Amino acid sequence: MALTSRYSRYSLLAYLATILFVVPNLCYCFNPKLLNVSRIQTESGWSAARASWYGDPYGAGSNGGACGYENDVSTPPYSSLITAAASSLFNSGAGCGICYQVKCTTHKACSGNPVTVVVTDECPGCDPQSILFDLSGTSFGTMSNSGEAGQLRNVGIQDIQYKRVACNFHGVSVAFRVDGGSNQNYFAVLILFENGYGLSKVELKQAGYGGAWLPMQRSWGSVWRLNVGSGLQPPFSIRLTSGGGSGKTIVATNVIPADYITGKTYRSTVNF
Repeated sequence: MALTSRYSRYSLLAYLATILFVVPNLCYCFNPKLLNVSRIQTESGWSAARASWYGDPYGAGSNGGACGYENDVSTPPYSSLITAAASSLFNSGAGCGICYQVKCTTHKACSGNPVTVVVTDECPGCDPQSILFDLSGTSFGTMSNSGEAGQLRNVGIQDIQYKRVACNFHGVSVAFRVDGGSNQNYFAVLILFENGYGLSKVELKQAGYGGAWLPMQRSWGSVWRLNVGSGLQPPFSIRLTSGGGSGKTIVATNVIPADYITGKTYRSTVNF
């Protein structure tokens, strides 16, 4: 009995020692803080990302931006609901005018409701920080519960979900602002307010309905140019092809008049 008792006590002590030694090491190896579930579990069609914000808390980030929209970012239809995008989404200007829905659920101030924002600027320093969106103060605050925008902005950087969506500016037609450097041999235009999924192609036709469609190149941001080295004959028609794989085409016929003025914006009657 004594031997059995001593053996039992020894076994019990060995068992307890094993528990005390092994379990802490198991806990050390699995650190739940290293597992950010919010960035793994996303709804169908949504992807995980991180977002910050910049500029005035109730503003449009900054007027201008790498797309060239200038003060238009703070007026309808953009209405300050805009974002700067990391270089991977900005894509050397091809991302200009593309819309995304963003939402947050990981902070108590998050509403979980999607907010549609437009890419109007680039955030080149975002990629190394794994931040895809640098939202305007207005956009960031709009992801919050009513009355809690300030609390959400105080977070600074927030895990979010996002997906690409078609822009819908509710009856606003595409507009064209003639670049200040345009002349008889060179024409450049800023394109604003297009619905759909951004632009994959822009073409120009001279002198009304005649002539061939000439491909324009992206100059920078949302500015497209045509340099033919010979006299261009306005009025100009402009044909736009939507991105996002849709390939949908619209034509703004004679949208740039023969007596166009550089710096002036001309409204079309069409949109995607």
